[in-house]
Amino acid sequence: MKHPSLIFLTGFSGSGKSTIGPLLANSLGYDFLDLDKEIERIADKSINRIFDEKGEEHFRALELSALQRIADRKDLVVSLGGGVLQSDNCFSLVISSGTLVYLHSSPLVLAKRLSHKTDRPLMKGENGERLSREEIEKKILALLEKREPRYKTAQIMVETDTKRIGSTVEELTRKIERYVRRVERNQFAKTTKHNRK
Repeated sequence: MKHPSLIFLTGFSGSGKSTIGPLLANSLGYDFLDLDKEIERIADKSINRIFDEKGEEHFRALELSALQRIADRKDLVVSLGGGVLQSDNCFSLVISSGTLVYLHSSPLVLAKRLSHKTDRPLMKGENGERLSREEIEKKILALLEKREPRYKTAQIMVETDTKRIGSTVEELTRKIERYVRRVERNQFAKTTKHNRK
């Protein structure tokens, strides 16, 4: 059963999912869950350590398992890791169980935000070395080319480059409330029609 009030926030690492997610959940009166933090809690180790010790494939399997646990929840905002939707299984599960929201940022802004981060495995070089701003931007562009087609399947999209966080949360709250009401009305109409048969 698809619950329109199960909100999945997607977007590239650094687009603001972890910052905006809790504020949005509070504004909607929903619960909040950060999928990466949930995986760390279940695995009892950091994302970096999971990547280092078991590799990306193992991490993606943990993502799917964590998503399956929450797929039937409602009134919940979930912040997804930037690469979750690359997995066909995760993508199908997200699309079939809730509402996808894309937080869009330009590669330039993302590179600026991510060049100070040390906890993002995909922003490191092959030997775990820190990348320069230019190398990070190049890597972001290559990853976005692969990921953006699925980001763009989102029912709702907002720009997070220049707006204040408060304005973004207000805009998202309005768009989500409108969307959830519309979907619930349609579901109710379909059920009523079906019951009359």
